[in-house]
Amino acid sequence: MLLRRDRAMIAVLIMLDVAFHAGRAGTVSAADIAERAGLARRGIEPLLQTLSRSSLLESVRGPRGGYRLGRPRRDIRLSEVIETAVSDDAGSEDGPIGELFARVVEPSWKQLDDGLRTQLHDLTLDDLVRRAEGAGLRRPLAEPISFSI
Repeated sequence: MLLRRDRAMIAVLIMLDVAFHAGRAGTVSAADIAERAGLARRGIEPLLQTLSRSSLLESVRGPRGGYRLGRPRRDIRLSEVIETAVSDDAGSEDGPIGELFARVVEPSWKQLDDGLRTQLHDLTLDDLVRRAEGAGLRRPLAEPISFSI
């Protein structure tokens, strides 16, 4: 998990952005997510598709389309987001070899990874939204209702 930090962090950021800005029933566009994250839209689209295929996100078509959470944010664990994000990006088995690696580095890395996995399992998207609000970030207000007669 640690070795795929960039893709995992972007996936968590995307999910948090959708949870934070879409609310319960709204949607956010890929362009808005990319702009707020300072990323290229075409760069995050494969990850958006991966998250949609796993049902973590739901893709909505149409003029008010975009992305929304596939489940309530309290039911989405960060471990699931990260596992989904890195599952199709699992590199080859090429890597270091040797006794130091096999007997010291690899077991130590696995121990760290297992601890991190446990912590990520305990965190939900809801926890991150609350942290964002606690950090003073304001959630967008709902669009005002306009009446025409």
